[in-house]
Amino acid sequence: MIQKKYESAAKAVADMKDGATLLVGGFGGSGLPSHLVSALTERGANDLTVVSNNIGAVSDGVAALISNNQVRKIICSFPVGPHAHELIQRIEEGRIELEIVPQGTLAERIRAGGAGVPAFYTPTAAHTELGEGKETRIFNERLHLLEHAIKGDYAFIKAQRADRWGNLVYNKTQRNFNPVMATAARITIAEVDEIVEVGEIDPETIVTPSVYVHRLVKLKAQSEGRVLVNE
Repeated sequence: MIQKKYESAAKAVADMKDGATLLVGGFGGSGLPSHLVSALTERGANDLTVVSNNIGAVSDGVAALISNNQVRKIICSFPVGPHAHELIQRIEEGRIELEIVPQGTLAERIRAGGAGVPAFYTPTAAHTELGEGKETRIFNERLHLLEHAIKGDYAFIKAQRADRWGNLVYNKTQRNFNPVMATAARITIAEVDEIVEVGEIDPETIVTPSVYVHRLVKLKAQSEGRVLVNE
């Protein structure tokens, strides 16, 4: 049975523990669950492994977690940006491990995690530094790398609209890494602009079904934020 709880973003992330693996949606600032990230900086969970396309700005992206010394490892495609110097400094000091993954491979590793596929072969990054040390195999006379699926303890995602069960609709480019990350985490938390009753969303527009969404936080009035928990 679905139990509805009405809580803030802070309470939605309150049970995150040190050492967790966190998937953070978004492509640049588009579809970035910045309120959840901000709540986590206040929560203070440390030693995190963070998976995201890019590190973002220090105020609202993964960079905020880096500045707050909460990150042990980052898996991303685009680690550069206006605050990349903080990441570089921490890497040089041995405080953060960085794994750079080609963008398409990153998306597919997360998708595979959600689909229950443990690993797959891809020609992307073969014969480059990113492919060094990885298992290889030749298919159709072309070298392929073995890439392993990514799964998270938590996923922070952003959507435009949800019903109270957690079916999600995205606004245009919000539909980037968010849908695949929703499927690949043990607990998926979505921040949304609007929550409506079940049946008010056209089923044909639903991208992420409620079975993948465990908690909802409404943004426009945090005092009315809703958290949905699947029991």
